[in-house]
Amino acid sequence: MFKQTGAISMMNLRSLPQRAGMSLATVLSIALVVAVLLGFLAMADGFQKTVDGTGSEDVAVILRGGSQAELNSVLSADQFRVLETAPGVATDARGDPLISGELYIAVDGIKRDLGTEANLPMRGVGEQAPHLRGQFDLVAGRMFQPGTNEIIVGEAVLRAFVGFELGETIRIGSNEWQVVGLFSTGGTVFESEVWADIGVVQNLYQRGSALQSIRVRLTSADAISDLEAFAEADPRLNELDILNEREFFAGQSRTLNTIIRLVGWPLSIVMAIGAFAGAWNTMYSSVDARMREIATLRAIGFSGGAAAMGTLIEALILSALGGLLGAAAVYLLFNGASASTLGSGFTQVVFSFSVTGGSVMAGMIMAIIIGFLGGLVPAIRSASVPLLTVHRSD
Repeated sequence: MFKQTGAISMMNLRSLPQRAGMSLATVLSIALVVAVLLGFLAMADGFQKTVDGTGSEDVAVILRGGSQAELNSVLSADQFRVLETAPGVATDARGDPLISGELYIAVDGIKRDLGTEANLPMRGVGEQAPHLRGQFDLVAGRMFQPGTNEIIVGEAVLRAFVGFELGETIRIGSNEWQVVGLFSTGGTVFESEVWADIGVVQNLYQRGSALQSIRVRLTSADAISDLEAFAEADPRLNELDILNEREFFAGQSRTLNTIIRLVGWPLSIVMAIGAFAGAWNTMYSSVDARMREIATLRAIGFSGGAAAMGTLIEALILSALGGLLGAAAVYLLFNGASASTLGSGFTQVVFSFSVTGGSVMAGMIMAIIIGFLGGLVPAIRSASVPLLTVHRSD
């Protein structure tokens, strides 16, 4: 059985040049399906990788209760001062608490690739903010001076938006800002932000002394329970949400990641139906073109099962080639490519496409399924070719 199947499979593959057009069409249609699926998965995986790398387990994010996102949160300066004395808050070498009250503003920027306006986040921060981002590195220029219209920008902002080059003066809304520094945070979400002095941002955007989030460096990851107990016992703090920073960002990304995947899979499945029809047509044509050959093989002792398996193997090989072609195209064209999408704060998050082994495996499985379904019925037909077909005249 195995020898017969191998012989028929080799005969089928050697005859592919006679059906080059239809075979190539099948390979390309499956490659397109796999490419579309992998494109969406690479987007989702890249975004997830960027967000998952953001945040630390020993940093707590504090928001107003039920706000879920920084843009919806409002905190007071009094609450900030109370939290400075909370248990579990780490201190720096001078003994000052590592705590940062921050203001998160959505501002307009011009995207470098399309030339259109898009929201990007401006974060008003104090002097402790860099110490609460473990991978913060000022790669060029200097830190902004408090009380001035100076900003530092993340590397992702520089890649995705125009006008934020070091030394440039840029108008954001009705205010002009000078870019004095460029920072990196190891490819995390923070690189998609513009930072300015919180006092200046509060004044220019008429926010008074209000904050939107407070970040706290904890003495340990477990110290968040001490902070939560302290907040529950103080009536000025008992309506706050206190979250582990890593869990906070994971929750912020979950919805968008799910949406990307929910769009990618159904679209790929719809396209797969077309590819399945193409594979079916190709394999039917292959069987039709070799009816006499198949009947001759049956007449000299080859089994119908071997004929069916040979046809099915041909379909699987074509589909596998299509899957590999689609995966290679996406990897070469998109892996590592920079893109941006709306984050939870309705501002742009810049990330890089990431083609992972898991997504390639998913694409190849889809390609094999298309080939199997497309070749199944033609394979059954090849197994039931009448022996008298060998006497059919051309």
